[in-house]
Amino acid sequence: MSDYDVIVIGAGPAGYVAAIRAAQLGQKTAIIDKQWLGGVCLNVGCIPSKALLRSADIAHTLLKRGKEFGFSCENLTLDYSVAVKRSRQVSDRLTKGVGFLMKKNNIDVHMGTAALTSLNIVSLTDTGGKTTQLKGKNIVIATGASAIVPNGWEVDGEFVLTYWEAILQEKLPKSVIVIGSGAIGVEFATIWSSYGAEVTIVEMLPNLVPLEDAEVSAELAKTFKKQGIQVLTNHRVEAVEARKGGVQVKVTGEGGEKTLQADQALVAIGVRPNSRGLGLEDLGVSISEKGMIEIDNRMATKVPGIWAIGDVTGKLMLAHVGSAQGIICAENIAGVETITLDYEMLPRVTFSQPQIASFGLNEAIAKERGYEIKVGRFPFQANGKALGLGDYTGWIKIITEAKYGEILGAHMIGPEVTELLPELTLAQMMEITTAEIARNVHSHPTLSEVLMEAAHGAEGHSIQI
Repeated sequence: MSDYDVIVIGAGPAGYVAAIRAAQLGQKTAIIDKQWLGGVCLNVGCIPSKALLRSADIAHTLLKRGKEFGFSCENLTLDYSVAVKRSRQVSDRLTKGVGFLMKKNNIDVHMGTAALTSLNIVSLTDTGGKTTQLKGKNIVIATGASAIVPNGWEVDGEFVLTYWEAILQEKLPKSVIVIGSGAIGVEFATIWSSYGAEVTIVEMLPNLVPLEDAEVSAELAKTFKKQGIQVLTNHRVEAVEARKGGVQVKVTGEGGEKTLQADQALVAIGVRPNSRGLGLEDLGVSISEKGMIEIDNRMATKVPGIWAIGDVTGKLMLAHVGSAQGIICAENIAGVETITLDYEMLPRVTFSQPQIASFGLNEAIAKERGYEIKVGRFPFQANGKALGLGDYTGWIKIITEAKYGEILGAHMIGPEVTELLPELTLAQMMEITTAEIARNVHSHPTLSEVLMEAAHGAEGHSIQI
């Protein structure tokens, strides 16, 4: 029986980062995954989808904006299968990189299905059915989450898909019904629409990207409609049924029931933590009704020696949050100085077109909590770099506490806002005010000037508008 200080179950962005940090801190470390290094994110999620979005951006420019930029493309051919193959190459390169990092840090990699048979024993079953046991002083659960599919909806990979099948298929559907308008839904809507597919988004709640600021949701809906994407908010899906050559989706909303038809339907209504079948309940680990492993701010469960990180905790289901949790978890195991996370202030990003980025409180919540607030705004249409790029939809707003200038949150929609967000999250963490951001000289012409201008606005002296 192999004996370790730390055994990590799950090799996604939470798990493999935890393993690396644990090894750096002198812990003998092993990592287990039943399928691949890099998890969903690197293999069928964040990374390949960003490669597809890049191809989609070029396709959109060539198909719909060529004349504006001086391109004349006769008999233009777009091969979606090539874009998918390129996305797989990008994914494979990063996955191999994770393997290199495991070797570099002397982390033992075990492929197979894991379950805890006692507080410090992990039973590992490989693909051939052979079972071995690993012993660990600390067990870190980083098993991620899987797509939610309601009972009665059959995912067949041909007509009804989850993100998994969608990211791998090489054939571009002519028409798609996207069920759910979170990050996965609106990103795939962007990809397929950019290639010319007819896309309909069905959202049960009143707004697209319903966890975002209401103004952001409204701006995205307006832009999507301009792009030809049909948006049905306040509509509930009653049934999804594959038919010969396509799919039929029954929805109810204003005006009663209607039936939608398309080549495919993407089920993107959320994900559920992969916490069952690991033997955790038998050991006394608390798991919520929704499958979330309950942890404290150290990433520890209530059972000593068992820890949990990433999507399986349900705290904030984003890869970068899982990685941050992984580092903190490893540092707590090793007993070295570390930090705690304020999940409300962590960055949230969506790579639709236009992009969305946010953190912290929105105006309504800030007021509900009793804050007197100031709001600084600035539109991208007044930014020279955005105009030069031909990508000037959207704006940013920064919400501050009026008396002391504390940054309470920011909400952005527009070009590359996912890259602009870290300046503000760093400012919030380091207690930098909008007055100081406004005084910080930003290079010209850059998109980052929008942050400076919004900060001026929050201080009551907008310059460029």
